[in-house]
Amino acid sequence: MMETLRVEELDSLARLEERIQKTAELVAQLRREKDAAVKQREAAGMERDAALRDAAEARAQVAPLSQELEALRGERAQVRTRVQKLLAQMDLLSSV
Repeated sequence: MMETLRVEELDSLARLEERIQKTAELVAQLRREKDAAVKQREAAGMERDAALRDAAEARAQVAPLSQELEALRGERAQVRTRVQKLLAQMDLLSSV
């Protein structure tokens, strides 16, 4: 009887030890996963920051280019008007 109790206690301790070991392994795995997730988050944050910087630079470049485009459109309109006037004068000269 005493021996049966002793065996049961040993079995109980072995099961408890196994559960503790599994729990420790699970905690270690969860820590590794958490560390990996933190690294991914940091990398994503760095990528986001780089993208925001690139977007800000692109916006800074857009303003002068837009102004240049408007100036070129104005020049084109002036050239068109001059060419039309010259063509009209040539028509007058050729009809004389």
